Amino acid sequence: MKSIITEKTSIRLQVKKMKANISTHDKAKYSLSVLNKLEQDIDFAKSEYVIAYWSMKDELFTHDFIEKWYSKKKIYLPVVIGEILEFRLFEGRSKMKKEKSFGIYEPIGEILNDWSIIDYAIIPGVAFDKNNNRLGRGKGFYDKILNGINAVKVGVCFEFQVMDKIPIESTDIPMDRVYY
Repeated sequence: MKSIITEKTSIRLQVKKMKANISTHDKAKYSLSVLNKLEQDIDFAKSEYVIAYWSMKDELFTHDFIEKWYSKKKIYLPVVIGEILEFRLFEGRSKMKKEKSFGIYEPIGEILNDWSIIDYAIIPGVAFDKNNNRLGRGKGFYDKILNGINAVKVGVCFEFQVMDKIPIESTDIPMDRVYY
């Protein structure tokens, strides 16, 4: 019998291989389709304070979506600080800096200190399942945050990242819905 850690590692490797086989053009086209679903979400429409993520090359592309909405909503993006994520207000591409560890751009805006204001959370994942469970990259960054907020939690991903069932642990926080 495989351990949960072994199963999670296996899924991460499987998804990584699948991501490598998708062209940038197809990722962009698919991303637009998924993000259009987000825009149709009544909870997103009502939201004022959103956490999201500035996508890495292998994730659902969020850059244009964030730039489209940041003048209408307060959007906070993650900044990696050691073993935690700190969220900062996105105020445009010109107010971002390149992070060293993952090579992604991070906002330099005000730090989110009051998590109670967040009403919508757009969350990346390596994989999701039909029960809205999420498998992340393995550091538990998002689970630590999602455990303490009342926001609508929405996972976004490519269709091949949705599995029938993924292994979960008590610290894994499920999504309210997943768009793919």
